[in-house]
Amino acid sequence: MKKNILVGQSGGPTAVINASLYGIIKEAAAHSEQIGSVYGMINGIEGFLSGHIMDLSKELSDEDLELLRLTPAAYLGSCRYKLPENLDASVYTLLFEKFEQLNIGAVFYIGGNDSMDTADKLSRWAAHNNKEISFIGVPKTIDNDIWGTDMTFGFHSALDIATHAIDCIHTTAASHSRIFIVEVMGHKTGWLTLHAGIAGGADVILLPELPYDIHKVADALKQRTENGKHFSILAVAEGAISKEDAALTRSEYKKKKSKNTCPSIAYEIADQLAAETGQEVRITIPGHTQRGGSPNAYDR
Repeated sequence: MKKNILVGQSGGPTAVINASLYGIIKEAAAHSEQIGSVYGMINGIEGFLSGHIMDLSKELSDEDLELLRLTPAAYLGSCRYKLPENLDASVYTLLFEKFEQLNIGAVFYIGGNDSMDTADKLSRWAAHNNKEISFIGVPKTIDNDIWGTDMTFGFHSALDIATHAIDCIHTTAASHSRIFIVEVMGHKTGWLTLHAGIAGGADVILLPELPYDIHKVADALKQRTENGKHFSILAVAEGAISKEDAALTRSEYKKKKSKNTCPSIAYEIADQLAAETGQEVRITIPGHTQRGGSPNAYDR
C-alpha cells in the first residue's frame, strides 16, 4: 500500500520557504509508484491539530507549482506552536492518530530551530512507540543557526537584502557626514549581520554573541574622524547587547527592558553615540523586508 506524505511550514517565513515546499511536491510526484498523496498542514502543526489540511497533489496544477518555486512567504501559512517537552503529553497520541488516519509515511516540517525541535520530538516519540513514520526537518531560517547545516535555506536571500540596505546608506552617510546605524535581523545569532556588515563595508559590526563596550565603539568612530573619515556605518544585530546588560540576570535584564523607552537597540546605541561623539546619528531598519522578495539564485 502506498504511503502518503505530510508537509508543514512554521516560524518566520523566508524568501525561499515555498521553494522547499515545491521540491517536496515535485519529488513525490516523480515517485508516484511508492508515494500516494502529499497533504499540507494549514498553519503548521497547530492547524493540523485542528483538522486544517489540503491535498497538495490535487489542488495545485503544474503552473501553480512553478509559481510556488519563485514565490516568497509561507503558502501553507505558519504558526509558532511548540510541542510539550514531556513526550507523555496527550497531544502526541492525538497527532499520531491523525497521521495514521491519513496513512502518513513521512512528515516534512519546514522551518527554523523551533520547527526542527518539533520534528525531533515527533521522531523520538515515534521511535519510542515503534511507529514507522519518518520525520524530516527542512532547515529554513534567515538566521543560519541550525546545527548540522553549512547554510540554511533563506539566509542568502536575506543577506542580499541586508547588504543592499548597507550599500544604499553609503550615499547619504557620505553626503551628510553622519553616523548611520543599520539594524539587521537576528535576535540570538549574528550571522546575517556579520556577513552583511563585511560585504557592505560597515565600519563597526555588533553581534548578539559578543557583548559590546559602547565607549570602545565611540572611540573607534572618533578615531575614524581624526583620520579624515567624515562618516561611519554600523551594522547592528537587533539582538546586540552591551557588556553591562550581558552581566545582568535574565530577570534583571527583562525588568530593565520593560522600562526602556527606546523602540530597539539601534535607538539606544544612537543616543549614546550622539552624546559621546557629538556627531549626528541616523537609523535605518530594513526589518521584515529581509524575509521577503524573490529568492536569489543560491537559495533556489
